[in-house]
Amino acid sequence: MEKQRIMPKEHWNWSMPVPFSQGWKAGNMIFVGGQISTDENGKTIGVGDIETQTRNCFENIRKVLNEAGADLKDIVKLNTYYVFDGDEKEATEFWEKMTKVRMEYLSDPGPAGTGIRISGFAFEDLLIEIEAIAVMPDEK
Repeated sequence: MEKQRIMPKEHWNWSMPVPFSQGWKAGNMIFVGGQISTDENGKTIGVGDIETQTRNCFENIRKVLNEAGADLKDIVKLNTYYVFDGDEKEATEFWEKMTKVRMEYLSDPGPAGTGIRISGFAFEDLLIEIEAIAVMPDEK
């Protein structure tokens, strides 16, 4: 099976040199590494704003998928990691804000999904990271 590394131009990059990839295309499957809300210099976009950060994650996912000839409708699995440190009564509202934005990008029926609340990321201003697996139709 042929594999293709996906590294879109002018995409965000890690804070130090690493061998990681933004994505890989293997046959008709595309594996999108965890996408975050940063500019190409690694500066967080939307500090404190889960809706803005979620939109930026999806735009980055779209960029990786498009580079491989796919789009968001081809996603079959979505893993979302998010940070919420507030009052437990506010956690559901936070999750709902994030999920409403996710629904703007996902078609019906949506992919299999997992949402995992974590204590933090390597960069303190990040609230969310999303990874995806997509399958392209054979005709692509």
